[in-house]
Amino acid sequence: MMYSLSRLLFMSIVLLCFIIATVWYLIPSPIVPIMVSLIPLGILITLNQPFWLVTLFVLFSFFRIHEAIPTLYHLKIPLVLSLGALFALIWHTLLSQKIKIYGHPSLTWLGIFWGLTTMGMFTASNVELALTAFTNVYWKIIVMTLAIIWVVNNDKHIGQISFSIVLSGTLIASITLYNLVNEIGLVEGTRVTIGRDIGSMLGDPNDLSLVLMFPLAFSINLGTTKGISFLKQVIAIITTGLFIGAIMATQSRGGLLGSLAVISICALKLIYSKNFFILLGVIGLLYLYLLSGILSKISGRFFGEIMMDESSIGRIFAWKAAYRMAMDNPLTGVGLNNFFPNYFFYSSYWDGSNHAVHSTWFGVLAEIGIPGFIVFIIFIFSVIHTARDTLRRISKSPELFSPHLTVVANSVYAGFIGSIVSSTFLTQAFNWPIYILAALTIAVSNLTQNNSQNKNNNFVD
Repeated sequence: MMYSLSRLLFMSIVLLCFIIATVWYLIPSPIVPIMVSLIPLGILITLNQPFWLVTLFVLFSFFRIHEAIPTLYHLKIPLVLSLGALFALIWHTLLSQKIKIYGHPSLTWLGIFWGLTTMGMFTASNVELALTAFTNVYWKIIVMTLAIIWVVNNDKHIGQISFSIVLSGTLIASITLYNLVNEIGLVEGTRVTIGRDIGSMLGDPNDLSLVLMFPLAFSINLGTTKGISFLKQVIAIITTGLFIGAIMATQSRGGLLGSLAVISICALKLIYSKNFFILLGVIGLLYLYLLSGILSKISGRFFGEIMMDESSIGRIFAWKAAYRMAMDNPLTGVGLNNFFPNYFFYSSYWDGSNHAVHSTWFGVLAEIGIPGFIVFIIFIFSVIHTARDTLRRISKSPELFSPHLTVVANSVYAGFIGSIVSSTFLTQAFNWPIYILAALTIAVSNLTQNNSQNKNNNFVD
């Protein structure tokens, strides 16, 4: 037996040396042996740090950090992180079984929606376009949603991921304001973007506002929750102002409404007078609208006239086109990522170019069909119910839960409501925000249930 193991080890070393020699022969660079020598360290990190691999991949993919910082763009960091995270997830779920797989009603509805989306690709009006969208982005969203649900499994992870989201958002907000001051990548003369010249998702001011809205909920709750360290609270308060300023710089109505929803949900737990809350809400809405410059985009000249700007009219035409697509393809829709090329055939008005749907709800209706739309709505309500149930459990027994768990529970609820509000005007059904928030909502729900059960078991003992 020992002889066999020694022989196997010897053959493995010989094979490894042969591979290194071959690679070095083909690529005669001193970097090759250095990179090869780092492979064992990379494998060790991959197996021991699945949480950070998943977290970093999500942060890079959602905040597009590698696009916001041009020097990182060609390093393929998201690809490396995704491969490592996928390997670690498979290893720890199937082999070491350190990651426990569990189900949840919201995850069930999400799984059904994923199934309908996948089946709809093969009946899409342009199958190649649907498959490209799925293989480039959507499969990563599916895998990482599951990874977040199962990997974020303790209070330490919760605290780390919440602060990481705030820091990543701070980086993007800082670059946004820097671009505004230096007039870099401005759209329509005043709306700020990031990475527009390289085709980044952040090159759309509406998408940029949604990215900035995500950490806003976390920073507000970090700054207002008891038990959080003083330094983190100071950082959170500063970054809250930074996020609001950056969102206003995008002049996105959907982003602004979503941000107001986030702020309102967070304020509800701090302000007990409903009348005072409503008054502050009205004042805040008017102030932000005036200060952000959004009113300058409206073409009406008199309050007595009901007039809409070109953007609003374009949305109505797009929504009508989405409705017609769904009526023409009620069961499966036109297929993933197929609204844009089908706009010409279903729109009642043609201005010379296709347009995005600018609505998550109409986007799902058009691309996945009526069954997919119904399942998606049920999934949304299921996540909201889960988030509210978690908050009720925490409020009944706050001593059972860490401050960071309370922060994330409040943040994902506020962030999810904000995403829903902004989704009325932004196309986000097949993008990261809703899925990350849903995954964190399920993970937090599982943690609170486990904490409650452990407390009850200790009491019985």
